[in-house]
Parts: sequence; structure tokens; C-alpha cells
Amino acid sequence: MRAVLTTEHGDRSVLVYDKNFAAPKAKDNEVVLDVRATAVNFHDIFTRRGMPGVPIDFPLIVGSDIAGVVRSVGSGVDKSWIDKPVLVDPVFRGGDRFGMIGETCHGGRAEQVAVPASQLIALPEGVDFEAAAALPLAYGTAWRMMVTRGKVAAGESVLILGASGGVGVACVQIAKLLGASVIACTSSESKARRLRELGADHVVNYSQTSFRDAVRKIVGKPRVVGGGGVDVAINFTGGDTLLDTQKSVSLGGRILTCGATAGYELEIDARYWWTFEHEMIGSNGWSVDDLTSLLDLIVEGRLAPVIDKILPLEDCSEAERMLEDREVLGKVLIRP
Repeated sequence: MRAVLTTEHGDRSVLVYDKNFAAPKAKDNEVVLDVRATAVNFHDIFTRRGMPGVPIDFPLIVGSDIAGVVRSVGSGVDKSWIDKPVLVDPVFRGGDRFGMIGETCHGGRAEQVAVPASQLIALPEGVDFEAAAALPLAYGTAWRMMVTRGKVAAGESVLILGASGGVGVACVQIAKLLGASVIACTSSESKARRLRELGADHVVNYSQTSFRDAVRKIVGKPRVVGGGGVDVAINFTGGDTLLDTQKSVSLGGRILTCGATAGYELEIDARYWWTFEHEMIGSNGWSVDDLTSLLDLIVEGRLAPVIDKILPLEDCSEAERMLEDREVLGKVLIRP
């Protein structure tokens, strides 16, 4: 079968398009899927570059967001799965395996992939493969952070840093779906226009002005007696952005995070933490219930995942380049 291999840690030159990779066979309690769509995520790039504490057996087929059709099943799997369209929950949740499909075992950048049957989610009618494959790492993460953990509510104001990436765009859409007012931060005017089209009430180009100054102009400076600032700030950027985030959040407000793409060693001003009684809420990944909630929203016509580009399998290197060069708004998908 055709597959794209990550052959070692390094730059994009370590990605190899192989036309004759051995097709998988379903082991006990597994199925083999014909892959119809797989998303490209920064997680794939971090895996290629190397993540501390995550050993990788090379060559590896990455790609964790996978949608396809069940082609065959192994012993112990109900044969009624055959020919069904499915989404794969990539996280190993049973405690006997570590990590994710596409990280610690072969993933979706191939014509076929073997996955545990326990990680299949049947696709409801009305959800196409591309929309499904856009969900887990981006929309699932955003949903859990904002809804399951963060309890964002109608009428609240939400500041979103890094609003033009996969998780960021999902945050904008989910915040608007929940009835919140959105201040979205991005780095270019073209992305700013797209975010306004998605419903962002205010867009801050942080290459031209600091988001803290922009927030103060829009909603006022936070005051210890109440008023000013945003109710919720979403910051999965990390790096040097946490201090300005603290100074943008209202009395009793919440700061949500699901990562730290610009660095995890953060400087925090504890005075703002206690004086403004901020809640700092972490969120890690998603649950199956989070994914099924998102699928239901697509069926209801309330959510349409934003897909920037769909590329063929042999263009995986170009897809990663687009993410690394920040050319993407929303998701990039691969169609094997």
C-alpha cells in the first residue's frame, strides 16, 4: 500500500513517500480501515522533531485524526462493523498501552490502518469523512477545554490567543455557538478577515498591537472592585504571554489552557491570581463523549469544521510546511 513514513527525528526531509509499504492485518480485537481522510496536526510535527519522554519506533506512520471505512475485522470483533464509516478515537484509554495511534503506533497517513475496535465511533448519517477527521485533536480539545472544563456560558466575553490555528478556530466557533462574545487574536490581516467571517466580534492583530492594550480598549481595564477585562481567556500559547493574559481577565475570571506551544516555563504574577480571584483551569485532550457531542452538532447543522486545504497523500511534507509557516486557518487534511 501507499504510505508516508517518518523515518527519524529531524526536519521535513525525513518524511518518505513509500508506494509499497506492507498493508496491515487485523489482530485480535482489531479492525483494518480504508483511510478516507486524516488530519495534519502540530502533534505530528512535534513527533517528527522529537518529544521528551515519548520513545518512537521508526519508521512510523503518523496521523492521529482518522476517518474511514472498516474493511476487515480480527478475532473477537463483531463482523457488523465491516463496511461501516467510522471515526477513530486515537487515544489508548485502557491503561495497557501508552500514547496515541499515529504517535506510538502506525496512524492514518496510509491507504489502510489497523486500530483497536474499542476505539471506533460509528459516523452518523450526514457527517462526511473530512469533517469527522477534523475533530479529535483540534475540536475535541477545544470542546473539552471550553465546555467540559471551562463552562463557558452565553453572554460571557472570551479572549482567544492563537485563534487562527486548528484549536483556535475551533474555540472561536464553539464560543459563538455557546453565545459568548469573542476577541480573537491572530498575526495577519488575511487571517483576521477569515476570523470575522467565522463570527469573531473583535479581532486583534498582535503583530501591530499588544492584545492586552486591545482588550482594554474593547472591554476596559480589569478592576479589583469588578468590571473591565474578559470573563474567560484561552491561552494555549504559553511562552511569555501569561502575564498579559492575567492582566486582561476580569475579577473572578477564568484562564483556560490545553497546552503551551511557545514554551511551558511560564512567568506568573501571583498578585493578579489572588487579588482578582482568577481560576486557572487546565484541560488535557478529550473524551469519547466530547467527540460524540461534536458529531451531533455537525448532524444538527450547528457546526461545520473549518478545513483550509485537502491534499493528496504524497503532499504530507507540504502540509507540514504550511503548518510550520503559519499559512493555515483551521485544518489541513490528507486524502490517501
